[in-house]
Amino acid sequence: MLEARALNLTLDFCLRVGELLLSSGAGAADVTATMQSVAWHLGVRHPDIDVTFTSLSMTYQPDPEDPPLIQIRQVKQREIDYEDLTLVDHLVRDVIADRVDLVEARSRLARIVSSGHSTPRWAISLGWGIMCAGIGILLGGGPTVVALAFIASVIIDRMQMAMARRRLPFFYQQVAGGAIATIIAVAAAGVGLVGNPSLVVTANIVMLLAGIGFMGALQDALSGFYVTAGARLTEALLATAGIIGGVSGGLALADVTGVDVGRIAPRSGGWEDFTTLAVGAGIAAAAFAFSSYAPARIIAPIGLIAAGAILVSQSFVVEGLGRFWPTAIAAFLVGLISYTVAGRFQVPPLVVVVSAVVPMLPGLSIYRGLSLMAEGGSGTSNGLLAMVTAASIATALSSGVILGEYVAQPLKREAQKLESRLAGPRLVGPLRVRTSRRRRRAEKAGAQSEGSSDQHTTEQAATS
Repeated sequence: MLEARALNLTLDFCLRVGELLLSSGAGAADVTATMQSVAWHLGVRHPDIDVTFTSLSMTYQPDPEDPPLIQIRQVKQREIDYEDLTLVDHLVRDVIADRVDLVEARSRLARIVSSGHSTPRWAISLGWGIMCAGIGILLGGGPTVVALAFIASVIIDRMQMAMARRRLPFFYQQVAGGAIATIIAVAAAGVGLVGNPSLVVTANIVMLLAGIGFMGALQDALSGFYVTAGARLTEALLATAGIIGGVSGGLALADVTGVDVGRIAPRSGGWEDFTTLAVGAGIAAAAFAFSSYAPARIIAPIGLIAAGAILVSQSFVVEGLGRFWPTAIAAFLVGLISYTVAGRFQVPPLVVVVSAVVPMLPGLSIYRGLSLMAEGGSGTSNGLLAMVTAASIATALSSGVILGEYVAQPLKREAQKLESRLAGPRLVGPLRVRTSRRRRRAEKAGAQSEGSSDQHTTEQAATS
């Protein structure tokens, strides 16, 4: 049994690991399983772990006669940071493999949380600009559209960063981002720079959607964490509503000024457009990964996976299968491939799947829905239908990726005594946990010594 000090340090370390994983977008099931794995390996058997969207709690009672030890940690909202996520994932694996002890693990975790990044913040803003430029290419925009999408996204990123420093809620940041994108597009159309400003708006809508945790919400719902899933879904819907509010305000301004922003339909070109699609999707996904501090070694593979996924999706669209099923099939293939790719490049699969599906986010459907509803009359019903289409695409992306992970990962659960209700693929954390040989030998020797002591006591009592 662990002494009180070691037990406190172990629970605190598990909670800090869980906090960073949850705030970085990991699912509640992955967070719970990772915390259980670390606790089990460090000698804490069967702790009670409760994960919600804003807090983590861990309870351990070594003996029914002893009072339980309870620790709670609040989860702070953080920007997407795949470098920290990867480092913590590696740290967990090192702990389970006995390459580091608890003291060194706590020191490494403190350095991960407190250390900054080697990439300057202005480079991240340029990365967001390149991502929107890639979406502009994907949508078939010309050089002017690509340049405007780049400029608008850089302005939006700097503005949202300034608003975050003043602790304004994320909803207002999304409203401001949607409004700025639309105003820039309207101004460009007013002076005759672009003929179809809707491409600029759509590219920046995808940027604003990229940071929303649809996948985490669906993963939590599928794995039985309904409270956390509901909280994440509420946050996602509120953030999306902010985008809709900002863009609709810009469209109202365009209507007042008499500027025709137009609207674009889902791309229905032939096979000759596939090169442009692949290039745009690859640039957008790789740039998103860079802007989210993903390790440099995985950025190029993410771009290739995204390019292949968009080609698969568009191939089925060309054949007339609609939008939902082609998107789901492409997302399934992303989930299927990402597990192997992530293992080869030593990053969590979550880094690959989230980045690779960014080019397929339903920014176009949201913009079409808003522009149709702005027309009134019969356009309102068509606009609502486009919004439903956007929701179905987001669901197809999330469910397709998770199903791909189910198929790709070995469906071998950890010991039943370790995970009583967790089933499914891991997007973060080790697949299984084994107690080290050294720890097993120590526990076996302790059990044998206790047995020998009991036997000796019994013999003495019999002699007496």
